Amino acid sequence: MQNMLQAPFLLEFCRILDHMYRLGWAERNGGNLSVMLDEGQIAPYLDTKQVLRTLPIRLNVQALAGRFFLVTGTGCYFRNMLHDPQGNCGILRVSPDGCSLQVLWGYEPNGAPTSETLPHLMCHLARLQLDPGHRVVLHTHSPGLLAMTFVHPLDGRSFTRSLWQLNTECIQVFPDGVGVMPWMVGGTNQAAEATATKMRDSRLVVWPHHGVWGAGSTIDETFGLVETAEKHAQLYLSIAHLPRLQHLTDDNLRQIATHFGLTVREGLLV
Repeated sequence: MQNMLQAPFLLEFCRILDHMYRLGWAERNGGNLSVMLDEGQIAPYLDTKQVLRTLPIRLNVQALAGRFFLVTGTGCYFRNMLHDPQGNCGILRVSPDGCSLQVLWGYEPNGAPTSETLPHLMCHLARLQLDPGHRVVLHTHSPGLLAMTFVHPLDGRSFTRSLWQLNTECIQVFPDGVGVMPWMVGGTNQAAEATATKMRDSRLVVWPHHGVWGAGSTIDETFGLVETAEKHAQLYLSIAHLPRLQHLTDDNLRQIATHFGLTVREGLLV
């Protein structure tokens, strides 16, 4: 077997988590990341028949049976990922009945995947039904989007439009808009199901007074999705108290969508 610590997918995983910590998006053990892997990626580094232990999950996800995931650990700090991947993340497989997770590697010595594993799995399931190329779910406490939930109406349409109106890039990067949930306790079955429902419409979902969820086909794409929304949330906050003399109009946004061949989610433009 090759050394797991040299696996490209693990190196990329740890690199982006360290970057997020340095950006101030992941204080203490805040945030989590999950990446769906193919068995062919894992096989050179791991005997997939050897299950270290099995962990129950609260909702059945049998539609993900046999799928492999690289997932951050509960209580683990992003700043430690580069130095100790095996103690701060792990590789899981969903059991055939969809009621448990098989630990194949990591979470040493006695750790477990993030307490928000369930919303991750539910979001993966929701996105896979829409996009077979989907692979990544990221949750982080980026400060701009978090702060915006205290001063902006918690309505997905108006939240989306406030970001779109600031820069031509926004509608290009997230033409499906931003979903905004009502406040819920994170990690619960209710929050998992509600987040997955929002993910059917938008790859970005905001948890008010908590953080943001993003989904995509690669780590870079998913990080870039959240990064774009976060930058413009900070821009919104920097000018929200000033008189607005101009912004991108709906006609401007339609022109951008037409030029780039974007499919804009229905109902977001007037």
